[in-house]
Amino acid sequence: MTSQEIRQSFLDFFASKDHKIVPSAPMVIKDDPTLMFTNAGMNQFKNIILGNDPVKYPRVADSQKCLRVSGKHNDLEEVGHDTYHHTMFEMLGNWSFGDYFKKEAIEWAWEYLTDVLKLDKDRLYVTVFEGSPAEGLQRDDEAAAIWEQFLPANRIINGNKKDNFWEMGDTGPCGPCSEIHIDIRHDDDRAKIDGLTLVNGSHPQVIEIWNNVFMQYNRKADGSLESLPAKVIDTGMGFERLCMAIQGKQSNYDTDIFQPIIQEIATLCGIKYGSNEKTDVAMRVIADHIRTISFSITDGQLPSNAKAGYVIRRILRRAVRYGYTFLGQRQAFMYQLIPVLVKVMGQAYPELPAQQVLIEKVVKEEEDSFLRTLETGIRLLDKVMEDASGNKNVASARDINQAPANQIAGKDAFTLYDTFGFPLDLTELIAREHGFTVNIDDFNAEMQKQKERARNAAAVETGDWVIIREGDSTFVGYDLTSCETSILRYRKVKQKNQEYYQLVLSATPFYAEMGGQVGDSGTLSNGTETIAIFDTKKENNLSVHLCKQLPADPSETFTATINTLNRQSTCNNHTATHLLHEALREVLGTHVEQKGSFVSPESLRFDFSHFQKMTREEIRAVEAIANRKIREDHQRNEMRETPIAQAQAMGAMALFGEKYGETVRVIQFGTSTELCGGTHVESTGQIGMVKIISESSIAAGIRRLEAITGQAVEEYLNQQEDIVAQARDLLGQAPDVVNALKKMTEEASSLKKQVEAMSFEKILALRDQLLSQAKEIKASMVNEVKVIRFEGSLSVDQVKTLAFQIRNIQNQGLFFVAGCVHEGKPSLTVLLSDDLVEKGLNAVNIAREAAKEIQGGGGGQPFFASAGGKNAAGIQKAVEKAVAVLQ
Repeated sequence: MTSQEIRQSFLDFFASKDHKIVPSAPMVIKDDPTLMFTNAGMNQFKNIILGNDPVKYPRVADSQKCLRVSGKHNDLEEVGHDTYHHTMFEMLGNWSFGDYFKKEAIEWAWEYLTDVLKLDKDRLYVTVFEGSPAEGLQRDDEAAAIWEQFLPANRIINGNKKDNFWEMGDTGPCGPCSEIHIDIRHDDDRAKIDGLTLVNGSHPQVIEIWNNVFMQYNRKADGSLESLPAKVIDTGMGFERLCMAIQGKQSNYDTDIFQPIIQEIATLCGIKYGSNEKTDVAMRVIADHIRTISFSITDGQLPSNAKAGYVIRRILRRAVRYGYTFLGQRQAFMYQLIPVLVKVMGQAYPELPAQQVLIEKVVKEEEDSFLRTLETGIRLLDKVMEDASGNKNVASARDINQAPANQIAGKDAFTLYDTFGFPLDLTELIAREHGFTVNIDDFNAEMQKQKERARNAAAVETGDWVIIREGDSTFVGYDLTSCETSILRYRKVKQKNQEYYQLVLSATPFYAEMGGQVGDSGTLSNGTETIAIFDTKKENNLSVHLCKQLPADPSETFTATINTLNRQSTCNNHTATHLLHEALREVLGTHVEQKGSFVSPESLRFDFSHFQKMTREEIRAVEAIANRKIREDHQRNEMRETPIAQAQAMGAMALFGEKYGETVRVIQFGTSTELCGGTHVESTGQIGMVKIISESSIAAGIRRLEAITGQAVEEYLNQQEDIVAQARDLLGQAPDVVNALKKMTEEASSLKKQVEAMSFEKILALRDQLLSQAKEIKASMVNEVKVIRFEGSLSVDQVKTLAFQIRNIQNQGLFFVAGCVHEGKPSLTVLLSDDLVEKGLNAVNIAREAAKEIQGGGGGQPFFASAGGKNAAGIQKAVEKAVAVLQ
């Protein structure tokens, strides 16, 4: 069976068992503060499991794209080096929310594997939870008894809490699990060693393929367990591992999921896969990582220097580094793999072909950027090795000539890694080639310090919820700015040495931060006491209100009131993003799609797909269309429960990387139609005006508009008027400021040219004077040298002009050295004629040695070098030192 057929067979099987087949959720998570990426199939059902969302379908199945590269689930270092770990992978799963439990889950798993896929029953083993006396948990005899229908007791293995008790996190739903393992070794290997002894032993051919989790407990903050009111089945099967078993391979990378990509890498690099272990690992790493990078981009997460974007950038750079180091790729090449990836996975995931051009452009730009970074890192490493050895003639890091055996400090290696993105293993590789080692212990110590800083910054201590009353929370903020409410539950949170409380209200007008729109602030009052709500967040689909203190009596009835001024400004900006989106598509073309947004009371930001900088005329045209729609005062047409197909038929765009339900909220203003859960003005006239204040690039093929609305536009225009008025004052109340400035710059340019001409004449005169004062000395390496020295106050550029003017006349046996203090800063310049360089002299070495007198260092080329410093008083000694070094 092909991978496509295997995936479909799983979905078809569970559809026959009355499961609702749902699409994969985005791999990048946007509105969950606890997760950056979907790392398990259950993530999209977390709110149902926690009881925060109603159960719509009691039985569900899907194939979910997942990513594990950070935190508790981190497989990055194993990727490519073993046969079965990946960053991005697919997880086949089936769920039951309060419907069936262990019996059906186990029986259907066995039926699918052995009856549908025809896997050899004798190669299968299972594990069950052995129990934990410390927590009062017994062995999962129920699961073991069900398995005994299919397997002998000796192939039902007891597993410890680490392997066979699944927990969502430090708190939350958890329960025992039962893993299914398969032995895919060759028969002769199986005859020598019983597979039973290799289960959970990290053997690459005796692996777990399916985990059945039986969620029946809830872990509280104090560590205790309580029974869940509705039990949950959560299963996850590694799709790539299953394909390996079905297709008779010994490695996931040998299946039809990866081989087309790997063979394309081999073709591009001119290296045969299977010929060398190091190049094989590199190809596997790249094949894995290109999938991760591409799917992240389709989900709207571009490589960047923050949060999820930083993770993606590091993965991309890791792949580039493997290509650079082991496959000899000095130019961008990974973007050429995208068409093959689309061919392999595009049918199952249509977002890939739909955004192929964007993926290719982003990947190529990131490759080019990091290749430049690698070159910078190599130059920095040259300097580090030179300083470490004290040897001023260390070969370039691009060469492999041996240098003296010295050690690179761990702190230096960490700076290269952390600041410049230069991987440690590449630093070690280059260091070895030059006879250096790297202090790994110190590097690890620096890394640990960084992790502790990050951990302390991100550490959140969360208490258990204190339940005041049972009930559901209802959002009324689309219609009301104030309402009567009660506190359902609260808990204390400590983060960055600050304490605050989270409240869940029975009814709330507060919009929780989501979809790019910031959360509301406001107050909670009972007539005698007022509590400030400083922000509202969305957590596990609950609106959580943040406050510094609790009411004296949380059980009372309160009035919740939002900051209406901030809400109105936010609404202005959010509606403006819709008008700008429509205007952009009208002016630039229908290829424009929203790629991100940020809406606050102060301003708006709108990211969109477009492959070139917008012209001033295009920006003006977009503004004009949006402002015309504002003046036309279109009323808001809001449809809160619209079937997704109907909404799309109305012209609303479903954005890639967003998870939509079967019904959606549609917002219309005239011809603008969007799927949106945010807050908006009642009519566009309330916005007043929109003004674009910047347009920029944030990634290949992605542009960003920043804009303001309403009163902020008025203030902005006043500022611009003030600037023009100040300019007019400086120009003597000139009636035409532009022409006056033009005239002034022309006059300044003319005067500058006159000054440069006069300066050049003085330099020529100085040149002639210095040539007449040249002294001849004998040197050890050459016969005679004309030494010209100068001390004065010329700028660095003037000294350079003087040096080359002298060299034009005296082009044999010339040694020129100048020491100047210009505007308080000392500088040293050394120039040699070509014949002296050919005989072994080096201006860089001379300048560096002499620059020690001014507490500085320098660089340049063998015939010309310059140095700056801190000690102006030492400039005369520096000039004398340069002459002494020459002699």
